[in-house]
Amino acid sequence: MLPKSLFGRMILIQVLGLLVAGGVGAAIHAWEVDRVFAQTDAAQAAQRIADTVSLLDTLAPAERGKVVAILNTRRWFASLDPAAAQRTGAGRQQHPALATFEDWVRRALGSRALKVVLADQGATGTSYLVQARLTDGHWVTLGYRRGWTSSPDRLFWTWPALAGAIVIAALVAVRWVTRPLSVLAQAAEDLGRDINRPPLKENGPSEVRHVASAFNHMQSQLVRLLQDRVRIFSAMSHDLKTPVTRLRLRAEMLKDAELKAKFAADLELMETMVNATLDFARGMSDREVFQPVDIMALIESIQADAEEMGQCVAVGGRVVEPYSGKPLALKRCIGNLVDNAVKYGQRAAVMVDDDGRRLQIRVLDAGPGIPKAELERVFEPFYRLESSRSRESGGTGLGLAIARNIAHLHGGELALNNAHGGGLEALLTLPRGSSHSGLEHR
Repeated sequence: MLPKSLFGRMILIQVLGLLVAGGVGAAIHAWEVDRVFAQTDAAQAAQRIADTVSLLDTLAPAERGKVVAILNTRRWFASLDPAAAQRTGAGRQQHPALATFEDWVRRALGSRALKVVLADQGATGTSYLVQARLTDGHWVTLGYRRGWTSSPDRLFWTWPALAGAIVIAALVAVRWVTRPLSVLAQAAEDLGRDINRPPLKENGPSEVRHVASAFNHMQSQLVRLLQDRVRIFSAMSHDLKTPVTRLRLRAEMLKDAELKAKFAADLELMETMVNATLDFARGMSDREVFQPVDIMALIESIQADAEEMGQCVAVGGRVVEPYSGKPLALKRCIGNLVDNAVKYGQRAAVMVDDDGRRLQIRVLDAGPGIPKAELERVFEPFYRLESSRSRESGGTGLGLAIARNIAHLHGGELALNNAHGGGLEALLTLPRGSSHSGLEHR
C-alpha cells in the first residue's frame, strides 16, 4: 500500500530510485574493481614466479630445498618434488581466468618451458599451479592463490550499509523539502486561533515563497475585513447613542406608566443587542496577548460577581498549572456560559478538570435542557430558541457564539450536551502544549 502522506510517498520514490541506482552502480563498481585488481594481482604474482624461477636457476640443487621451504606460505606453494609436478595435470586447463594469468606468466618467463593449470576455485579464492623447467632440466612447481574475493561476496556485506545510508539521506532530504508544507499547515491552524499571528517568512524556493506570500496576503485581507466590520459596528454603536438618548428623554415625558416602561425596555434591549454585536465582532479580531492565567481565580471572580447579584454558582475541581490564554476573553467566555446557566437553569455548577494535556471546564444547570436537534444551532449568531424570545428572558442570541469563538481562538472547542440527570452541560475544552507555546512570546 502506498503511504498516505506526501512525505511518505516522496520517501518511497527517492529510496526506491536511489536503491536501484546505488545497487546497479555498486555492482558495476565492484565488478570493475575486481577486474582491475585481478589483473594487477596476476601481474605481480607472475613477476614473483619469474623471480623465484630465476633465483632457483642460480642455486645448486642442494640449496634449492631451503629456498623452497621458505617460499611456502598461506598464499604460495613451492615444491621440487616431481610428483607435485605430475599432479598439475589434474587441474583445469581451459578457463577465462587461467588464460589471463598464463599470459602474464609467459610474459615474465619468456620462452622457458612451462605449464599453467587452474587447481582450485573455491570460496576462499582461485588457485593456480605453474610448472616451469629450470636450466639444468629439473622442474619446479609453484602454486599461487588469488587473495581477492569475488564481487558478490563483497556486495553482500556492503549492500546493507549502502541501503542504510540511502534511507538516511532520503529522510533528511525529503524532510528538508517538505518542511515548508508543515510550516504552512501549522500556520493555517494558528490562523484559526489567532487572526493576528505573525506572517510567514517568505524564503526558500520560488514556489514556497509564492505560497507564503499568498497566505500572508490572505491573512492581511481577513484582518482588514474584520477590522472594517468592527469599525462599522463601532460607528453604528456611536451613532445610535444620540437617538437612543433622545428617545429616553422623550420616554421620560410620557404620562402613561405602562407605555413608558415598555418604551424603556425596548431601548434597553436595543442597546444590549448593539453592544453584544460589537463584542462579537471584536472577539474575532481581539488583539489581547496570550499570558499565564490562573483559571481557578478567574472562575472564582465570576462566582463572586454572580453571588453579589443573588445568583447561585458553585465551583469545584483544580488546575495543575496556569493556562496560557487571553484572560479577558476567557472570562467573557466562561461568564457567558455561567450567565446562560443561571438565566435558563436557575443555578450553575462549574467543574474544572486538568490532566496536564488539556483543560476541561463543565458548566451545568438545573434547567429543562435543549432539544437534541437544537444543540448546534444555538451557536449560530442571533439564533435563539422560541421559548427564550421574550423580554422577560432577555438575551440577544450572541452569548454562545461569542463563547465558541473564544474557545476556537485558544485552539479548543465548546459543546453542549443534555445531562443524564437533567439540565444542560456546556463543555469547554482547552488544549495545553505546543499549540500555544509559539504565541506566548507576543
